Amino acid sequence: MIRSELIQKIADENPHLYQRDVERIVNTIFDEVTSAMSRGDRVELRGFGAFSVKQRDARVGRNPRTGETVSVNEKHVPFFKTGKLLRDRLNGNA
Repeated sequence: MIRSELIQKIADENPHLYQRDVERIVNTIFDEVTSAMSRGDRVELRGFGAFSVKQRDARVGRNPRTGETVSVNEKHVPFFKTGKLLRDRLNGNA
């Protein structure tokens, strides 16, 4: 599902809301999650999961095409851990 499909689904299920308002709500939620993660904060949505940022240390990598070694800088990567409710639903336990 992409963002526009999510907006359309929420708008269809809530006919009392204008689509532009649903779009603003969805964009605000995504912007807040992104802002929190860029500050290094953890975002937890109970039953769904938790978004966090992990730091990957600098390392020496290898170019697979040429085989030469290259240095890879340290970087921060997003990480998602599923919540128990979501994990159970995916495995057919709920």
